Amino acid sequence: MITFFHAPMSRSTAIVTLIKEMGIEDQIDMRLVDISRIDGTGQRDPANPHPEGKAPALLHDGRMITERGAVMLYLTAVFPGDMAPAVGTAAWGEMVSWLTWYQGVMEPVLIFQTTGLAHDWLTRTFRGPVEVAARIRAALERGPYLLGDSYSAADLLIHSAYAFFPKAMPDDDLIRDWVARCQARPAVQAAKVEDLARLAALRQLVAA
Repeated sequence: MITFFHAPMSRSTAIVTLIKEMGIEDQIDMRLVDISRIDGTGQRDPANPHPEGKAPALLHDGRMITERGAVMLYLTAVFPGDMAPAVGTAAWGEMVSWLTWYQGVMEPVLIFQTTGLAHDWLTRTFRGPVEVAARIRAALERGPYLLGDSYSAADLLIHSAYAFFPKAMPDDDLIRDWVARCQARPAVQAAKVEDLARLAALRQLVAA
């Protein structure tokens, strides 16, 4: 069985959502862990095997898989289904591009934007929020989802950035509608409700 180390109401909530979308909850052993959070709450948890004390992390057959894009890619490969194209197809390669682009470009750009951090090197390396929005819009114009007609792990991950950083949301009705449709999915809503309860329980445990 795959062990999933999860910090409630964090980046790893997207993995909870993916697990629900895939219907594999009975095949995943979820372990709740604490993390250090941006608001100053939380702390590094000695029970968390992630090398940097972050979440998510998977442990499978003694091997560690970390970073949301990689975790999503791994789970959709181990448990093939509707959340990803077949491994090795061109559509699967496109999904891989979106997942790695999120980790390597989109999230850093939105963090720079939100914190007001600016430098010519950063712009030349990562581009900026205008280019990020343009890439998403170009895909959605062919849409209604990033890979075409079907919602996938790519939509789950990419839209989550705007859900987490609402002030970074582009003034673009096509993107806003896509984010709203992604957020309205039952798995997203269920993961949020469950995570609020998990976070409250975790905080009580830490405070005890």
